[in-house]
Amino acid sequence: MYLPPQFNKPEHAHALMQAHPLAQLISVDEAGLPFVTPLPLKLELRDHQPWLLGHLARANPHAKLLTTKPQALVTFMGPQAYMPASVYPDLKRVPTWNYLTVHARVRVHMLDGDEAKDNLLKPLIAEHDPPYAAQWRGLPEDYTHQMLSGIVAFELEVTELKCKIKLNQHRPESHAKMHAAYAQGTDAEQQLARWMQRLGLV
Repeated sequence: MYLPPQFNKPEHAHALMQAHPLAQLISVDEAGLPFVTPLPLKLELRDHQPWLLGHLARANPHAKLLTTKPQALVTFMGPQAYMPASVYPDLKRVPTWNYLTVHARVRVHMLDGDEAKDNLLKPLIAEHDPPYAAQWRGLPEDYTHQMLSGIVAFELEVTELKCKIKLNQHRPESHAKMHAAYAQGTDAEQQLARWMQRLGLV
């Protein structure tokens, strides 16, 4: 990822990953091309080291790739929006697109057996749908075994983490007007306005 110094904000990576858990898991297939699977991943810190927990359908060809090629890239996309040139006080400017993203290189650790998969699902359920935990526990054992057999579960050890926050930081003359426009805009634009405040740009 192209990462100019003014947009390099690694200290915010964990917050973005937690707030926007739907990631893109990217591996290289047998033809040498990217194979991409969108899936939710849960961030877990172990002795301050980030790990990502997830699973996908066994029928997904990505499952085999994770086994044969246990290195991958994970990307998270936060809020993003267009920025018009009108935020500048002069006319010799161009528009752009502002966004927040995280890229993580990972080492894949596959999990085997119903118990290991079930233990991985617990924190995912607890984070996204706590009431479902009781329903899952009440299902017949043969059904839960069938469901668990239909997935592959894994832990992704993060070996490199990059966080890019592109909010026109290097153009302070645009900040006040850009923030005012974003604060009255769409949900994504309002999120960017809050991030501008968080970074002390306004």
